[in-house]
Amino acid sequence: MRDEARKILGIPELLGAATAVRVPVVTGHGVSVYAEFDREPILDRVRDELASAPGVLLVDDLEHDAFPTPLEAAGLDEVLVGRVRRPEGGDRHALLYFAAGDNLRKGAALNAVQIAELLLA
Repeated sequence: MRDEARKILGIPELLGAATAVRVPVVTGHGVSVYAEFDREPILDRVRDELASAPGVLLVDDLEHDAFPTPLEAAGLDEVLVGRVRRPEGGDRHALLYFAAGDNLRKGAALNAVQIAELLLA
């Protein structure tokens, strides 16, 4: 995951660590992300950017039990992102979030098509 993120973002020195956890779902995967930034991110702006990002569905309403899960992502081309928050007592320049996607629908092939569509637009 770290190497793919480095390649996609063009940041060869990008730090990262990943742990795979297998869960009993037919399709899908989830990832918990801890991201650090050069300056303090504004949570409302981050949520707005995610909500308007192509290929992303923001599912982030814990009061109403709305958060991303691999089960909810099954059958969707979009990646569900939610639980966007700052780490408790942690770095003010960091964010935590969770993303889930259908790995049979959203993978390298669909990503390549979507990138080509953006380049041709």
